[in-house]
Amino acid sequence: MRTILAVDGGNSKTDVALIGEDGSILATGRGAAFQPQSTGVGVAIDAIGDAVRLLGPDLVPPFADHVAAYVAGADLPVEEEALRDEIVARGYGREVVVGNDTFALLRAGASGPAGVAVVCGAGVNAVAVSPTGEVARYPALGDLTGDWGGGLALGEKSLWHAARAEDGRGPATALGRAICEHFGTRTVEEVALCIHFGDLPHTRLNELVPVLMNVAAAGDAVARSLLVRMADEIVVLAVVALRRLNLLGTPMEVVLGGGVLTARDPLLSDLIEQRFAEQAPRTKLIVTDVPPIVGAGLLGLDALGATEEAKARLRAHFHAMA
Repeated sequence: MRTILAVDGGNSKTDVALIGEDGSILATGRGAAFQPQSTGVGVAIDAIGDAVRLLGPDLVPPFADHVAAYVAGADLPVEEEALRDEIVARGYGREVVVGNDTFALLRAGASGPAGVAVVCGAGVNAVAVSPTGEVARYPALGDLTGDWGGGLALGEKSLWHAARAEDGRGPATALGRAICEHFGTRTVEEVALCIHFGDLPHTRLNELVPVLMNVAAAGDAVARSLLVRMADEIVVLAVVALRRLNLLGTPMEVVLGGGVLTARDPLLSDLIEQRFAEQAPRTKLIVTDVPPIVGAGLLGLDALGATEEAKARLRAHFHAMA
């Protein structure tokens, strides 16, 4: 039986799964963060190898017949190629496919390979795949390429508004008090200074997303404005991708994933649903209930020409674990 090494490489961890061609799960594991843009390609690929070796001391390359690696940091084709070349050089698998993690999100949530995926986790990104295989995607390089939002950006903007409210430059908002309570400080300025001097990791601003959602739910206009903007950005990513493929008027599934969206905040969810109903009424929204590693595994099974029964077995395994 041929095997697949499925990889979901994210900014906080690297999930791996050894999967049989029949959809059986042979082993699963988790390793360190996958961050090629900050640590380099070699260190990022080390994270995959280290995670696999934790599954068993006897595991040596090649780990599987097919490697299906769908990872953060593979935002451009040249980056996907560099990561693939490194995996091939390590001999991790006899065949290797590397893609952005949005492709795994799409395959995990949609009923088939076609559709749109929008991820809103630490950052934002989207991809659309037509029924005939054409792809529309974004560079996803943050401010440099016009991106807005994600958990870290929402945290930054929450702190920004709170700081301006505290010193009088901006409108009043309950965000300041809520942020101080979250971090245990007396003032918003203290939070900013702790980040500036390195006493508080900048990445912890991602923790402010539920704080923002709670303040917005209580009716705070400033907090609500941030969620309105986030909803606008999520919808425009999907709508523009569909328009590029001439699919805006075609029934299509839109898969939503990432921590900001899977939190299923009522206000943000309602805003997103309203905008899709107005701008892309033929879309069907799906919030994923399985991890992206499922999508990587399904793409691997697709590549091997596995049966639908095998794909259903893979899904059933992870549904049972949820």
